[in-house]
Amino acid sequence: MVRTMTINDYENVEKLWKKIKGFVIRSIDDSKDGIERFLKRNPTTCVVAEEEGRIVGSILCGHDGRKGCMYHVCVDPDFRRKGIGKSMVLYAIDKLQEEKINDVSIIAFTANDIGNAFWKKLGWELRCDINSYEVELNKENVRTVNK
Repeated sequence: MVRTMTINDYENVEKLWKKIKGFVIRSIDDSKDGIERFLKRNPTTCVVAEEEGRIVGSILCGHDGRKGCMYHVCVDPDFRRKGIGKSMVLYAIDKLQEEKINDVSIIAFTANDIGNAFWKKLGWELRCDINSYEVELNKENVRTVNK
């Protein structure tokens, strides 16, 4: 079952994130307070998938009024290749369209072979005409990569 994420899902979503090899978690942005801020700004577009009574997939999805973006798209390795990821993506896209958002992007690490194959299979276009830049505004927002 795919549904909108709420802050009550946080602990189970965090457990899922920690289970995914190579997943990057930020100490502030991905804390309960950080996710609560994101959900307040994007109350309808974040998604979880439940199977067998537990959360097995999640997407943080939001928009700025013009363009949508998906983050932290993941499915528990034990539940992959069952259409869960695709169902969550379609759910999030539907919610973005309800809010009149016409364009959505995903950020996937180049080393994420599984994720990149997933997006390609869904027909998403790899953009090679742009560069992505970022600057760290808060040195306390530490990145941890799951091993």
